[in-house]
Amino acid sequence: MNKRPLSPIVTLLMPFRNAAATLTDCLDSIRGQSLASFELLAVDDGSEDTSADLIGRAFRGDHRLRLLSPGQVGLVGALNLGLKAAQTPLIARMDADDIMHPQRLEKQVAYLNRHPQSALVACRTSIFPEGSSGEGFRFYMQWQNRCITTQDMADEIYWESPMAHPSVMFRRGVVMQLGGYREGLFPEDYDLWLRMAASGAVMAKLPETLLQWRDGPDRLSRTDPRCSRQAFDKLRAHYLGRDPRLASERPLIIWGAGRNTRKRVKHLLNEGHTPDGWIDIDPNKIGQRIWNAPVHAPAWLDRPHQPRPYVLNYVANHGAREMIERWLASMCYRRGRDFLMVG
Repeated sequence: MNKRPLSPIVTLLMPFRNAAATLTDCLDSIRGQSLASFELLAVDDGSEDTSADLIGRAFRGDHRLRLLSPGQVGLVGALNLGLKAAQTPLIARMDADDIMHPQRLEKQVAYLNRHPQSALVACRTSIFPEGSSGEGFRFYMQWQNRCITTQDMADEIYWESPMAHPSVMFRRGVVMQLGGYREGLFPEDYDLWLRMAASGAVMAKLPETLLQWRDGPDRLSRTDPRCSRQAFDKLRAHYLGRDPRLASERPLIIWGAGRNTRKRVKHLLNEGHTPDGWIDIDPNKIGQRIWNAPVHAPAWLDRPHQPRPYVLNYVANHGAREMIERWLASMCYRRGRDFLMVG
């Protein structure tokens, strides 16, 4: 480890703050990578524990480590500092409490080298420690790990974030052209994926599980208001309202006419899109009008329409999404072309 390695071809960007309790396993997985030509760019976001010392000791004499200590600048500030300081065209994200498969960097670099049109590649992830997650998060992870192809990523982007942030490797130039990470009352990673999708950037995912993603009660996604339901709803609507698939002359139909759905659809109204109709299975709602648009039964979609409606499904209950997708498929509606799922 004292030997100077070859020039790095990928930067492992790892912001951290008070991560001493989890760093040992994380650093072991970094040092155990089959691809040795990387730089570890560790950005200390004002730690008050021994995190920086642990990293320094683990990589003592190893020229691959670059430790930045800007003080407490926040996660987005630390990420953007790292992007600017990186010495390579490829950036791999890592969190200080996760664990990488030994071949993660090698496989993702190889993929991007083989697919120059791709701006980002993620991988499947597993949750640890076992039994730490609730049912909702487990369902989300099952969905995320099924969302594999480039088409999946494009069509499912409004349902949820289709990849774990520390599982991605992306081309630094693409992200820098988009302005890097944005600060705001929203999850910075999902915002970046949505901006990349809106720009036409190609995103992909390896089918292998190459990252163990730690879950626990202190996850930012559980505690940070930037990751609240309302924050996600507003962010999704901002980009969905600009999606060219909604800019056509096709009538816009919302599946789901309940109170919670209407509350979420209001964000889309603020982006300039008013529904032309609603779909619901509740007989008490069918025949009513919401915002001056009629509520229909699902069978209404199977009638000949010129032009055919574009459907946004806002029903997010477990099991309902799959049922609605089957109904739409039985009426020859195609995901992406004729409908989108909105989480």
